[in-house]
Amino acid sequence: MTDATQEQGPTAAAPWLALERQVRHHGTGLVAEQLHGCWRLEQVWPRGSDRAAATSGWLLRGLAARLVIAAAAEGSALQVSNAVQLGPLQLRFLGQGRLQGQRPLLLFQFNQLQVRWGARLLLQRPLPPPTPQRQPFFALIARTASGCLVARGRGGGLALWQRAADGEAWPNSQG
Repeated sequence: MTDATQEQGPTAAAPWLALERQVRHHGTGLVAEQLHGCWRLEQVWPRGSDRAAATSGWLLRGLAARLVIAAAAEGSALQVSNAVQLGPLQLRFLGQGRLQGQRPLLLFQFNQLQVRWGARLLLQRPLPPPTPQRQPFFALIARTASGCLVARGRGGGLALWQRAADGEAWPNSQG
């Protein structure tokens, strides 16, 4: 993390944008093991903006938006889960991912949708694979010592997550 990032705090976009320019040329050096864990969404900036999206950020934090990345059973693959939760009701997307390139990109695809009420699975549906042109990804920018993960998504928005404490992965539910 740069000194400017520490001074301005995690909600200021300028230091992350400056770091992103460096990363495009030199990469991050991030490896899969540094991404493992549960990440709480803290802030989002729309494409082309250095101002945080206050309403959507507030809404996603209120819905306990989480990104979980874990090692998969086979080789270099990753298990990726993205979810939001309102009380005991949870909407979760599950799939696989992998790192690619020097920056790197976290390429992923969700193959399953789940709706849960607490620990109870209400609905589980397979999802069709995306076309290669629509493959979702996060262009990773930084993983800081203080537990922040910053990335730019396929749609061009910038996202900042904070690593959740152990046991904080899914409030009010199991799994």
